[in-house]
Amino acid sequence: QVQLVESGGGLVQAGGSLRLSCAASGRTFSSYAMGWFRQAPGKEREFVAAMSWSGGNTYYADSVKGRFTISRDNAKNTVYLQMNSLKPEDTAVYYCAARPGTYLYTQDGRYSYWGQGTQVTVSS
Repeated sequence: QVQLVESGGGLVQAGGSLRLSCAASGRTFSSYAMGWFRQAPGKEREFVAAMSWSGGNTYYADSVKGRFTISRDNAKNTVYLQMNSLKPEDTAVYYCAARPGTYLYTQDGRYSYWGQGTQVTVSS
């Protein structure tokens, strides 16, 4: 079992930055692939970024590539999402998710554990 708690959301102006954190409980955090997803009002949840258990492999949605960076610190059981050059269309509730194993997936159904989400609002 893994429990996930996101933090770091807030209100920021377009062009600004935020760093989201996702703290995980459980001794096997380092064996889980981690992902970030987001859901804007009236839209389906969408994939943002994912990282393998070792941190050696990452994958990003085209919409955030070059602006967002996923990272993890297995010693702290924490995964991060650094978001730069934010745009109003990045406004959403951001969720972190975990799945056991090596492979990265963009489909939310592949992830077993989810946090409660943190709101990110980007003003124009």
